[in-house]
Amino acid sequence: MKRTLLAAMLPISATAANLPPLPEPVSNNAVASVTVADQQYLLSFNGLGRGKSYTDVHAKGFGLAVGDRQWHSLPPLPGSQQGRLASVAVGVGEHAYLFGGYTVEADHSEVSLPDVFRYQPKIKRYQRLAPMPVPVDDAVALVYQQRYIYLISGWHNDGNVNLVQLYDTQTDRWSQASPFPGTPIFGGAGALQGQTMVVCDGVKVDYYPERRRGFSKEAACYRGEINPKDPSRIDWRTIAHPDQQAHYRMAAIAAPSGDSLWFIGGSDNPYNYDGIGYNGTPSAPASRLAQYDLASGRWQLATTATAVMDLRGAVVVDNRVLLLGGMAADQRVINRITVVTTASE
Repeated sequence: MKRTLLAAMLPISATAANLPPLPEPVSNNAVASVTVADQQYLLSFNGLGRGKSYTDVHAKGFGLAVGDRQWHSLPPLPGSQQGRLASVAVGVGEHAYLFGGYTVEADHSEVSLPDVFRYQPKIKRYQRLAPMPVPVDDAVALVYQQRYIYLISGWHNDGNVNLVQLYDTQTDRWSQASPFPGTPIFGGAGALQGQTMVVCDGVKVDYYPERRRGFSKEAACYRGEINPKDPSRIDWRTIAHPDQQAHYRMAAIAAPSGDSLWFIGGSDNPYNYDGIGYNGTPSAPASRLAQYDLASGRWQLATTATAVMDLRGAVVVDNRVLLLGGMAADQRVINRITVVTTASE
């Protein structure tokens, strides 16, 4: 695919560049942006602290009213302060919706959680909603028509699922949409614009006759067209991969301008939550930025100025794409707010 600078990149605004760092280093955190009465809020839920052990998995939340000089702590999750990883969050209207994640015990056992919460940043209040029919973590979450939320594939306790679970924010009800057509994955990335979604990469499960299962990366992208008359129907198609190099836990987002979807960072070596690869090799963050043009169906590649992995989403402030926390080189958990720019900017 053609490697070029992304024409949609804009000059860095003072607001986006000068946001205060997160109160503490955090990775694998679910992030969302919500606007209430013209005030934008950035939100970070759950994640992994600096030590990267099971004791550093937490349920802390942080919020920032854009324009303020510091973040504030969010109230505790209703009913539980048990730490969780690989949850996902999205903004719909004046609320953020937080889904699932998994817990990690001292013996390294993990349990996928069915929890769904709605958070209103203006009044700093959570509301527990209808749980997921099939609890998943490390799923892809996409918003359609500022009403529907798709949870695509992900891990459920003992393996990946090919489900596309559809949540209606107006009725607090779940249904099943057209299933994900590819190999079920966890840690994939996806973005949606208009009626079109694209989901790429992640990790598949490999099974063997005489030894324990393993995990390997899956280099594949799928484009889904939502039926305008029925949001549960998705016409899935295969599309070209940007470079045949699968990436794990990228951030993906609709471009702040233009008609494209961006896939940012991640790592080309899938890893456990501590950043050490399933193959025993420490993972490194990627500086790849892949832009998928919806009209032409083509990819453009660029190199970002800063490499970050272990991402569970991205936000846009003043037409700039931002990453909140994550892991930098040497699996270092960071509190930095990264403004996504190309290496030449």
